[in-house]
Amino acid sequence: MLRNDQLDQWDRENFFHPSTHLAQFARGETPNRIITGGTGSHIEDREGNKLLDAFAGLYCVNVGYGRQDIADAIADQAKELAYYHAYVGHGTEASITLAKMVLDRAPDHMSKVYFGLSGSDANETNIKLIWYYNNILGRPEKKKIISRWRGYHGSGLMTGSLTGLHLFHQKFDLPLAQVLHTEAPYYYRRDDVNMTEEQFVAHCAAELEGLIAREGADTIAAFIGEPVLGTGGIVPPPTGYWEAIQPILEKHDILLVADEVVTGFGRLGTMFGSEHYGLKPDLITIAKGLTSAYAPLSGSIVSDKMWKVLEQGTDENGPIGHGWTYSAHPIGAAAGVANLKLLDELDLIANNREVGGYLNKTMTEALGHHPNVGEIRGEGMLCAVEFVKDRDSRTFFDAADKVGPQISAALAADHVIARAMPQGDILGFAPPFCLTKAEADEVVEKTAKAVKTILG
Repeated sequence: MLRNDQLDQWDRENFFHPSTHLAQFARGETPNRIITGGTGSHIEDREGNKLLDAFAGLYCVNVGYGRQDIADAIADQAKELAYYHAYVGHGTEASITLAKMVLDRAPDHMSKVYFGLSGSDANETNIKLIWYYNNILGRPEKKKIISRWRGYHGSGLMTGSLTGLHLFHQKFDLPLAQVLHTEAPYYYRRDDVNMTEEQFVAHCAAELEGLIAREGADTIAAFIGEPVLGTGGIVPPPTGYWEAIQPILEKHDILLVADEVVTGFGRLGTMFGSEHYGLKPDLITIAKGLTSAYAPLSGSIVSDKMWKVLEQGTDENGPIGHGWTYSAHPIGAAAGVANLKLLDELDLIANNREVGGYLNKTMTEALGHHPNVGEIRGEGMLCAVEFVKDRDSRTFFDAADKVGPQISAALAADHVIARAMPQGDILGFAPPFCLTKAEADEVVEKTAKAVKTILG
């Protein structure tokens, strides 16, 4: 085994880390953490520290670490058939079985699932399918996509454009011209503090209607949204939001893409966020919870309505010109099958509902009255604490103060991992579904301690 100092040197000299301050890291001004193992809700690093991972990696290790059933399924598949492509009708038992398992769990009106590798490439697939769909229907001008500010949909060219966070746009010449953004359903950060929740929902709907009117409904192809805003701050929508948005889309014949990379497969306490909020999407994006990140795999679930047009398109134009080398990779598919079986066998979504509710309740009890806590919010096994300079006036800290990152670092020093969200002083929690109430208590107690250390 390499010495820690040698591995650290190699890390800084050779490894391009995503979402990292590259210069500071290369100079050794920011720490690294080399992870060596994990069990349940905990990971271990090379220094021998055991940390409670209250963010499940990146909201993705839903069934928890160290699941032997999934590891065995991956190993067995690698030995039997490590790879074969999915082009022109080829498949494997794992990929075909997983497709059926996904459709069995998806809303009834969904028809087929296309497998990729990441949420980003799944949303790229979705946009291509939407454009193809409208071309087949003879609507070549209907191509623009509406997203929301603070939404997160990936970090490619199109998906980075769909993402409504400035970090993913600046100096990348994004967003692309075909992407438009509308109001985020973020009631706490509304401009008019006197607005009721009902008035704010009406405002969001009016903003969307206004954008469609200005651009022309015949140019708008789709609206993409996460059922709950994730990386933008872990923000459940205000009551009535989706009930106000969906009729507008239907009226203007605008497709709905539900980005369920975070919420799919149980994160909100239901199998899909679409079920939780009564959505009827035309496409559903899936990834993280599909395999609990034991292997890379994503998917685009296509509705009956869209599938009929895609079939028509291939009758008219020949095979559809879209595919990845690793689409429906058999190792990823084997991991997905084992993961979904485990989710059912251990009744982890029920535990998620119970312990997730407990986590949100106890976090509110511990920090809800702190003068620098503006809001505690969550749904299922998602929770966020938003910090403010002054609670009564809703004055936010200067971003340069890095209050969220400071609290996250203090918490990590106490062996609990939470995420400082990238826009605003927000501490996010998205633990594995196997989290126990005792572990939730530890998360809350140490979070309160970290807040006291940084803010008093």
